[in-house]
Amino acid sequence: MGKVLDITSRLKVQNPLENGKTVNSAEVHDITHARQEMLSRDRREVKRTILSEFVGAYVVLPEKGLLKAVLYDVSENGLAFDLDLEEGGFNQGEEVAMRVYLNHTTYFPFTIHVSNCRAIEDEGVVRHGANFVKGTMNDVALHHFVKFIENVSASLKTDSGDVLVSHIS
Repeated sequence: MGKVLDITSRLKVQNPLENGKTVNSAEVHDITHARQEMLSRDRREVKRTILSEFVGAYVVLPEKGLLKAVLYDVSENGLAFDLDLEEGGFNQGEEVAMRVYLNHTTYFPFTIHVSNCRAIEDEGVVRHGANFVKGTMNDVALHHFVKFIENVSASLKTDSGDVLVSHIS
């Protein structure tokens, strides 16, 4: 014990010496940021489903009408949605009425509590994170809607137009 073995002579690649000092030719990459992103994703309490205009969503502006919102993702506890940057955004803590339209005339309403809001300049949107307000008449419908979105989005395919026909003869 206490002996130190020098294995440098057995290494396949030797580091070159410069002025008697070893020069490290390998580049060192800081992975702290990437690691933090992965941990942040893993810390999510519930599975989120990413959406891209899958259904129509609107926020209700009292005495003004409906404002188009693009659903970004949805989970059991809440959702994220985008508004155009020009429209502005809601403040953290605000309760907002939303509607999800399944077609042009059929929707179900629910209420959300805005938990965060940030402008994403390069996308031209204001992204909002919000929790569903529990204890409303639409809790059951909302639960089933989230499950529907999760299940359907797991098997979605992209139509590249390769199976279109111009006419049937």
